[in-house]
Amino acid sequence: MSPQTGYRYLEPTALARVKNLSVVARGVVEGFISGLHSSPYKGFSVEFAEHREYSSGDDPRYLDYRMLARTDRLYVKQYEEETNMSVQILLDTSGSMGYSAESRLTKLEYGSYLTAVLSYLMTRQQDSVGLTTFDTAIRLDMPARGSPRHFNDMMRWLESVKPGGDTDIAETLHRLANRFKRRCLIVLISDLYDNPEEVIRALHHFRHRRHEVILFHVLDKAEMELPFNDVIAFRDLETNQRIQVDTAYVRDTYQQQINAFIETYRRACSEGQIDYVLADTSTPYDLMLTRYIGARNKQ
Repeated sequence: MSPQTGYRYLEPTALARVKNLSVVARGVVEGFISGLHSSPYKGFSVEFAEHREYSSGDDPRYLDYRMLARTDRLYVKQYEEETNMSVQILLDTSGSMGYSAESRLTKLEYGSYLTAVLSYLMTRQQDSVGLTTFDTAIRLDMPARGSPRHFNDMMRWLESVKPGGDTDIAETLHRLANRFKRRCLIVLISDLYDNPEEVIRALHHFRHRRHEVILFHVLDKAEMELPFNDVIAFRDLETNQRIQVDTAYVRDTYQQQINAFIETYRRACSEGQIDYVLADTSTPYDLMLTRYIGARNKQ
């Protein structure tokens, strides 16, 4: 049974374009986590999960001869990390994620499309996927599961997500890092508008607990370039505070600061063995994913 695809954030045309990314969950974590096709004894310790009937091609090392003696049938031992990979997607739904320029997708819509297509591909591979949405607090918390029904529930929740209030990324990440006991892949989708030092410390908390992390830093092109030419009143989408800015006067300084902001995260992620992906909403998300996977496969 395959997940349904008749949802807002699952575009058939985009799914067709990323069909060759059916190994996305394997490609992006190759060398990170042993998955469905990997030996459960490589990389890190595993837990026995269940027996299943032997089928042609199974490794005979995992045959359970005690079960054979009791049932006269061949069974293999299946281990938790062999059974599936556990992925938790953390989607920032704070007010700033509601921004868009030039009638493009908002950052939250872009992140939601990205969430949907990653979840779809992983579920089709029989991996377990969960979804957590947050602003100052956790608003939705669905643990990782691998069934099509669970995926469809995720998509229904995703369609109801709206930008919330202020941001508290670091505290939320720390709380989640303490909660996830079993090693998994964390996918964070956010504009990261919080204190970079505190957010980076929280990301390292995940790494300290042996989770792997992929960070999709979602920004609108206008946030990076400040292309406006007039005196404009900007409104903070989280605090509702307004400020008038002569954009031509501050553009150079602004661009230096936003580039430094991006570079801070990029450098810290590199040093902390975290995958950093700058996701510009003017780039189609399926194209962005394709480039990312291609770059990872060359490493």
